[in-house]
Amino acid sequence: MAKNMRIKAENIQKKKSERRPRAVAKHVRISPYKVRVVLDIIRGKSYVQAVAILENTPKAASEPIKKVLMSAAANAENNLGMSKESLYVAACYADQGPTLKRVMPRAQGRAFRILKRTSHITIELGAKE
Repeated sequence: MAKNMRIKAENIQKKKSERRPRAVAKHVRISPYKVRVVLDIIRGKSYVQAVAILENTPKAASEPIKKVLMSAAANAENNLGMSKESLYVAACYADQGPTLKRVMPRAQGRAFRILKRTSHITIELGAKE
């Protein structure tokens, strides 16, 4: 029994050391299709370069993505003791969140449905070796 507990403790320590810093923003009121365009630009870039790209990208999605990126960097710095200069965007993706359904009146008493899409933005950072 003690051997199994020791093995489990070692596995937990391994997983902690292999953990990547990440941050998630949920229910962001931008369509995931629009968010993915900006995420494709910064994927694989260094943290400093990604922040510079997001500051100069004229897309609505760049503002919440920059917030998530800075949050992931702060998590890396405070929780895992990494420096911001050695970080890069290892993985980033936008999943679809719940869709808000609204109605727009049309001619002759009809109603037209409007879908206001939301997205969940996730960014994982890695350390350069």
